Amino acid sequence: MLDRTDDVSIAAENWLSEFESAIAKPDESALKKLFHPESYWRDVLALSWHLQTINGGDEILRELKVHAIRAAPRDFAIDPDRAAPRPVTRAGTVSIEAIFKFETAQGRGSGILRLIPDAADGNRLKAWTLLTALDELKGFEEQLRSARPRGQSYSRDFRGPNWLDLREASAQYADRDPIVLVVGGGQAGLAIAARLKQLRIDTLIVDRETRIGDNWRKRYHALTLHNQVQVNHLPYMPFPPNWPVYIPKDKLANWFEAYVDAMELNYWTGTEFESGSYDEADGRWSVALRLADGAKRVMRPRHVVMATGVSGIPNLPDIPALKNFTGTVLHSSQYDDGEPWKGKKALVIGTGNSGHDIAQDLHSRRADVTLVQRSSTLVTNIEPSAQLAYAAYNEGTLDDNDLIATSMPLVLARRSHVMLTEQSRNLDKELLDGLTRVGFKLDYGDGGTGWQFKYLTRGGGYYFNVGCSDLVASGAIKLIQFEDIDSFVADGVWMKRGERLAAELIVLATGYKPQEVLVRKLFGTDIATRVGPIWGFGEGQELRNMYTRTPQPGLWFIAGSLAQCRINSKYLALQIKAIEEGLLPRSA
Repeated sequence: MLDRTDDVSIAAENWLSEFESAIAKPDESALKKLFHPESYWRDVLALSWHLQTINGGDEILRELKVHAIRAAPRDFAIDPDRAAPRPVTRAGTVSIEAIFKFETAQGRGSGILRLIPDAADGNRLKAWTLLTALDELKGFEEQLRSARPRGQSYSRDFRGPNWLDLREASAQYADRDPIVLVVGGGQAGLAIAARLKQLRIDTLIVDRETRIGDNWRKRYHALTLHNQVQVNHLPYMPFPPNWPVYIPKDKLANWFEAYVDAMELNYWTGTEFESGSYDEADGRWSVALRLADGAKRVMRPRHVVMATGVSGIPNLPDIPALKNFTGTVLHSSQYDDGEPWKGKKALVIGTGNSGHDIAQDLHSRRADVTLVQRSSTLVTNIEPSAQLAYAAYNEGTLDDNDLIATSMPLVLARRSHVMLTEQSRNLDKELLDGLTRVGFKLDYGDGGTGWQFKYLTRGGGYYFNVGCSDLVASGAIKLIQFEDIDSFVADGVWMKRGERLAAELIVLATGYKPQEVLVRKLFGTDIATRVGPIWGFGEGQELRNMYTRTPQPGLWFIAGSLAQCRINSKYLALQIKAIEEGLLPRSA
């Protein structure tokens, strides 16, 4: 492997030059020499108009030949405004990593190339991974890439509308419907609406909460984000440099309000999306909204973006005997503060992040807390273990790190997270041994892939320890297994071993129903069946129906962490813009 900076850059430049020549024809024999037998190509809209990952040299060649003629990629070059080519270690493999730029017939893109030697071909450097990602559409660039808008002239019309008048009129939609209706005003909704705004797509966000940011503000009192501030910026407006490493929920909620105002996003609070039906001939939705004052409004947008994150429908497990309990039962979404439960006995059912945090909050208010485990749970200390996955964001630019995150194919991402999980287990050994001693059931994800893949497949099943695990291990917070409960009674539970465990509060930290349930409720069975599963990985190597065209034209989904929403909102917005400009069909 090359070490000198000049040699590394030359190797990357030579590969890109050969690739451009080979793909222009396309020349199968020349392309074959450029890809390692173990190689991966992830294309994010640039050549295929899909989010897709292709594994193996032969498969990559077949796909490249199909898409290269239409897309006409060219002008591949190392991007001088990005991190310079360098040796890196990704998924345990040392490679030369280079960030490049290129153009296609319709757009401009960025990519990442990683080269490794092919021992079967005299250690010739060949592509191990290749990312090609669309950044912008020619002729339809984002507004922020243009000169600042003049707005109102310095020569003012004192009798005409001012900026605030125009903003309020725009947000009222008195004489028009939006092109895009975004359902949900959390980080997903804000990110996609901000991207669409910059692409000049008329977009309205609707959210059932009464105030922007309430989807964070109304969560339990002690909540802060579990990953660090440098990972979590929204598009275009990074958090100020004086912000804390872990952002408190109310601080984030207030930022959401400021973001909507600063980015001039149209946002209706207190608005419930009740139903939607699609007119195939007209290519529009008919959606029913219930407004804050109880009035109804029917709109006909061309696109509906579901940005509700989890469905918002609490998952209430079927526990028939729970009706016997005469105390207070709350779902975790209803829990706010432990102060009213000071000196009282509480059971918290569920051992994910919410269950642990609520148990710890109750304990801090001097409640007598028992944590009830229903299934094995991954536990990792919030520092340093849980932050290992974000190590790249501690250096370099946000744009570079987002592109690096986008570039990792699923196979290698799994490999990386197996290694990180093993590292975490070693770092957290003392804590994990303590939990095992008190009977806590641990797991490390499917195939040892850790918390990140639990999130991507299940949306939960893990806990970032900020102290609750230590309390459980010490016995300060008691632990029982759900399977050891015989029945619920008026004042608590009877255990199978014949003792009563008293309780005045039961908190169900049992998560939420999947998105498919919400789709069926809002759009009906036919559309839900047509769309199919949402989130998680199916037979392909991309999240199902996320950030891309779905089998239902005009229906889109975006969800995830702030980082996921920041990254993928760009690609979702580009697809909507391409459809609106006639560059892309409505259906995948």
